[in-house]
Amino acid sequence: MARPDDEEGTAMVSGHPPANGYLPVPGDAPAGKVSAETQNGPTAGCLALNGVSRDSTKATASGTPDGPKTPLAPEEETQARLLPKDPGEETPGGEGTLVPRIALSPRRFVVLLIFSAYSLVNAFQWIQYSIISNVFEGFYNVSSLHIDWLSMVYMLAYVPLIFPATWLLDTRGLRLTALLGSGLNCLGAWIKCGSVQQHLFWVTMLGQCLCSVAQVFILGLPSHIASVWFGPKEVSTACATAVLGNQLGTAVGFLLPPVLVPNTQNNTQLLARNISTMFYGTSAVATLLFILTVIAFKEKPQYPPSQAQAVLQDSPPGEYSYVKSIRNLFKNIPFVLLLISYGIMTGAFYSVSTLLNQMILTHYEGEEVNAGRIGLTLVVAGMVGSILCGLWLDYTKTYKHTTLTVYILSFVGMVIFTFTLNLGHIIIVFVTGGLLGFFMTGYLPLGFEFAVEITYPESEGTSSGLLNAAAQIFGILFTLAQGKLTSAYGPRTGNVFLCVWMFGGIILTALIKSDLKRHNINKGITNGDIKAVPVDSPTDQESKTVLMSKQSESAI
Repeated sequence: MARPDDEEGTAMVSGHPPANGYLPVPGDAPAGKVSAETQNGPTAGCLALNGVSRDSTKATASGTPDGPKTPLAPEEETQARLLPKDPGEETPGGEGTLVPRIALSPRRFVVLLIFSAYSLVNAFQWIQYSIISNVFEGFYNVSSLHIDWLSMVYMLAYVPLIFPATWLLDTRGLRLTALLGSGLNCLGAWIKCGSVQQHLFWVTMLGQCLCSVAQVFILGLPSHIASVWFGPKEVSTACATAVLGNQLGTAVGFLLPPVLVPNTQNNTQLLARNISTMFYGTSAVATLLFILTVIAFKEKPQYPPSQAQAVLQDSPPGEYSYVKSIRNLFKNIPFVLLLISYGIMTGAFYSVSTLLNQMILTHYEGEEVNAGRIGLTLVVAGMVGSILCGLWLDYTKTYKHTTLTVYILSFVGMVIFTFTLNLGHIIIVFVTGGLLGFFMTGYLPLGFEFAVEITYPESEGTSSGLLNAAAQIFGILFTLAQGKLTSAYGPRTGNVFLCVWMFGGIILTALIKSDLKRHNINKGITNGDIKAVPVDSPTDQESKTVLMSKQSESAI
């Protein structure tokens, strides 16, 4: 693993102190030379951009090395330093040539683990009411709609708060956003501990509202954490793992509440004690994770993990405009198509998760525990699907084909689930629920990563936030509509309603134009829409070898 102190014995050239994130290279080094070692080597990913330093770039712009220099605009300087020159043209390296340091930090795994853990607790608190909705209806003496709103408040809060939350992430950084997400999640959990009385439904709603606000600072982070902390060959897997924490929380939320809070309506004191145990246990875990977030969660690694991040971090801060970024995203037609199709798929998943208990109990009365287990099966299968999809993307980079295939298979799984739910054999529901979850939940990280690829260099947090906002909007609409249809006509009608929408999502996904801008940056492919393009990718050994061979031939 590369560390800042791994480079020893490098001569400091007089008059050329190393710039932030750059290391001096001996003057006799060939132009554009790249360390031949892999990312796991001691000089992981050291890369020369055209062999040109900032000083030499400015000197060239002035016409003579020693003459009066005309300062370049920030964008021009970045472009002059990062864009490759004409094909075959060689830029000689000189004394003090600067190269950006690309390195993978061991801390990235700690950051990913902590985030996944507190995301898990937040997702657990989202679903802990719905999966035993009949129990809480009896305890608080409220209607099923009241209990449904304990889940839907997560979706409702996200829509108006996503814009300030993504602005905060883009302008104040990852650490503050993570602290707000973990802290509000902890506070909401403790407020719920004071709601274990039958007349205090409003207190549990208040605590759930705080948890829903915390979710706004959580759901948009997976792709951001993956891009800022992880290298090109692991970024999709890292994003899938971050999403996995939220899915695991949903799985635990399906499994534990029916076990911790069994249906004992005839013994209110025992029921209150069981609910209290669940709430206090959640609060203790949330508090521990908040403390770990304060201690161990860092803004970003010392050195960028990929060339795409090096380009972004090197851009002057004044160039960024949050409003312009939002405008650019909505002008991006492929992203708008993905926004709608992602909202349909994820909204359908939210609706099925919220109403699963009601659907199961309609056909299998008294099976609250098995309803939770079916939900667990759905989410665990989805966790496996997420990881496999992340690994597949890192290996193939076939974003559109993978996304479209998983979307179609999710639709097929939903159709099978719909028409086998009432067969009278609950084991069939376990199988079809697992099939549905594998593809439907496995789609979530695909949408995040595909969005980052087609919107680069826009902020990952902004694109992910908009995707989640669309998911929450569709989730609210689908939950209300499917709930009404299920109550009036039965679960099949409500599920067919979702199937129709998912079929529309397939058509939209097929229309998306796949332009993998971030991947092209890491591969060293120039794109007319991106000004800052590197010469080489620190992870592509084949193209690295070809480039170095061409340079050697030119020198000869």
